[in-house]
Amino acid sequence: MAGTRRTDLLGRLADMSEDAIHRLSDAPGADRVLGAMNTLRDRTDELQKRVRGLENLEQRLAALERKVDRLAKGGSAASATTRKSTKATTTKSSGGSAAKKS
Repeated sequence: MAGTRRTDLLGRLADMSEDAIHRLSDAPGADRVLGAMNTLRDRTDELQKRVRGLENLEQRLAALERKVDRLAKGGSAASATTRKSTKATTTKSSGGSAAKKS
């Protein structure tokens, strides 16, 4: 008995929804609404694809920020050594070129 009621209820609900769809399609301006809904769906799909691309960019950016932080922490001693060797190289090359000019 409960199965019969359930089927009857679902059948009635399906009939009512079909009637509502037919009434909506007969309403003036329904084609505009359908067009707007289709456009909205297409734009939403496009936006979703772009957001997925942003997630990848955010992951790459986070990885690069971690890398820069590591280089900045460990790079202060290395950059001081590099600066000393750069000064020594420029001094040597300056002295050598001055000797050639004389």
